[in-house]
Amino acid sequence: MLESPFDTSQSTDLLLNIITVLMLYGPAYLANTGAMLFGKWLPDKFGFPNHKIDSGRNYSDGNRLLGDGKSWEGMFGGALFSGLLMVFANILWDGRYTPDSRPFIDPLLGASSNDWYWIYGENSAAFILGFSLGLACMIGDTAGSFVKRRQGHKREGDESSKAPLLDTMPFALFIFLAALLLFNDEIIMHNDLHSAIIALLILTPIIHRTFNILGYKLGLKSVPY
Repeated sequence: MLESPFDTSQSTDLLLNIITVLMLYGPAYLANTGAMLFGKWLPDKFGFPNHKIDSGRNYSDGNRLLGDGKSWEGMFGGALFSGLLMVFANILWDGRYTPDSRPFIDPLLGASSNDWYWIYGENSAAFILGFSLGLACMIGDTAGSFVKRRQGHKREGDESSKAPLLDTMPFALFIFLAALLLFNDEIIMHNDLHSAIIALLILTPIIHRTFNILGYKLGLKSVPY
């Protein structure tokens, strides 16, 4: 593990580190945007196929397994989107490693050709990092959808049901679990970031709600949740 670029000597460092974690994991957090792009917007606009993960099947409780909002195109499109964003972040912030570089720290800081995900070069490593975390986000989001359906929450046309914690915590937990299992020795899981990661988990529903309200006011969403 590299010497820490995450200074904790000042009272404001925790907040700065939380923002840094949000930037490091931002590509994965935005997987849901990619899922909307590939799972709804592009299919609706160009008539692309949209294959529902549950194929329209119901569970034993009579409700859909997952609902129309979960498609294979959305799941892997979201992961692809995260992978491309991580490549972009790596290009923008390549080599940034000092405390005063925060919140824009190189997400591949300390990675090398000895790492399992380093295939063909740095950009491919960045893509695999982003894709893996993005896929974890989509799996977590799908798990949350499954639980929502078991609780009777249904999708009404283009409007998703309101369930703030189930809409946010599963995907966030799966992202950080994947980081712990697959990238525990990398900068994104640095020991000095653990408290900031926990804080971000707590703040995720608030951040999610804030962006949804903004999207609603801008006319990008049909509901503010």
